Order: sequence, then C-alpha cells, then structure tokens
Amino acid sequence: MSTELIHTVDDLRRGATRPRAVVMTMGALHDGHAELIRQARERIGPNGDVVVTVFVNPTQFGAGEDFDAYPRTLDSDVDVAAAAGADVVFAPNAFEVYGPTRGFGPNTVTVDPGPLGDILEGASRPGHFRGVLTVVAKLMGMTTPAIALFGEKDYQQLTLIRRMVRDLNLPVDVIGVPTVREPDGLARSSRNRYLSSTERAIAATIPHALDAAVGAGRAGPQAALDAGRAALGAVPEVALDYLVVTDPDLGPAPEVGDSRILIAAMVGGTRLIDNRPARMGE
Repeated sequence: MSTELIHTVDDLRRGATRPRAVVMTMGALHDGHAELIRQARERIGPNGDVVVTVFVNPTQFGAGEDFDAYPRTLDSDVDVAAAAGADVVFAPNAFEVYGPTRGFGPNTVTVDPGPLGDILEGASRPGHFRGVLTVVAKLMGMTTPAIALFGEKDYQQLTLIRRMVRDLNLPVDVIGVPTVREPDGLARSSRNRYLSSTERAIAATIPHALDAAVGAGRAGPQAALDAGRAALGAVPEVALDYLVVTDPDLGPAPEVGDSRILIAAMVGGTRLIDNRPARMGE
C-alpha cells in the first residue's frame, strides 16, 4: 500500500471521509510503534484509514531535558509506518500545531491534567503532562479519529488521556496496547538508543525487578515493593526514581485485587520507565 506523507492540517482534512484510527508518536519509530499501527489497522478495518502522527512536542520537555537531542528520523519513520499498515503519516511543524506561539505563548489555552498529573512522572517532570494532554487534544482535533491507540509503557500518560477524553466528552475511543519488549524483557523505547552496550545490559534489571514485584504481590503491596527494591539494590548502576504499587487508575494500592506496579530509574544518563499489571493478595 502507498503511505502518504502530509505536513498540514488542510491537506490532512482534504477528502477525509473514512473513519480513522490514529497512533500518536514523536517519531524514531520502533517495533513498539509498529505494533500500535498494526493493531490500529486491524481495528479500523479495510474501510478505514490509519493515521500516524510524528511530532516532537516541545511543550512536554522540561528544563534540561533532551528536546534538541531527541532523534528525528522521518524518512525511516515513514517506512516503518508503511510496513505496519499506515495510510497517512502526519508530520506537522510547531507552527502548524501551535500557531505563532509555537506552544510557548503566555496566552495559550492548555489542558490541566489535575492532581494525577503531579505524581510519579509529573513529580519528576513538572509541566510534562500539561504539554502531553494539550498536544494530544490538539492532534485529536486535527486528525478527528474514531479510535486512538497508545502504548501501556507510558501508563500514566494513557490513564490521563483516558480521563481527559472522558471528562471533556471527546468522541474518541482510547485503546491501550500492551508493552512490546526485547527478548530480555526491556520495554521497547526510543530512548533505548541512548544506552551504551554496558548500560543496555544493566537496563534489563528494570523489567526483572518488576517481575520480582509482581511475583511477590501475592503477599500484598509492601511485599511487592520490597521484592522489587531488593532486585534493584543488587545493581547499584540503576538509580531508582520511584517504584510504586497503585490501583489500575493510579489511586491507592489495594491490599487485594488488581493493581499496577510502576517504575522509573536512571541508567547512566538515560531515564527509563516501565510498568506491569499485577494482582495483590492472591
């Protein structure tokens, strides 16, 4: 199939009559993104279109973060998207998305994520989720999808997007797709390319710690945390930011029932996040 590369909203909307599935990315596409696109293709069917957005969003990067260094690989991104079944790659610039302010104007309307945006990733990256939700809302308005697919690796982001869509009554079905992993369990991420070969081997400690926490969850949340921290403690090169157990909506951890275990850690200069579903007390 032929995949069209589009840069403007006007071109995106021209002749758009079929239902759409959208996969929003910041580019540097890998097999995790490809799985999202494949699932979008399957869900929207032969009578719909799959749109992949590629936009490195400046408003979700904080001071000292890697906006300028973030990989930009549009040509290969189009190839990956096409092979996975995308009809359109929409790659706007900052002016197209935000207008003259380019996202930084003092009078720009933004989406407030509420208290859930101030914990976990939000505590470590102030303002991050305001930038994420604002650009997701804008891209939904531009692409007008029936469904939007997001990876569960960014679980807090997925949870906030679902809440935004619900609270703002947006007519989009948000679908979470399980994390795609390397053979050693490491979650696929564009940031993995920043790891040296030594750091890459060390990074496998993160999913192993999650495995330990999930297994210990039968004895309750504290046992899960203790097991995860013990696994990390054996590898001092992993600098833990947080390891938490929550309910599936990121509320307080249940003593018994469905939960989510989330982790963020630094390996060298690269910040990695991951999570897994778990059952507590059973």
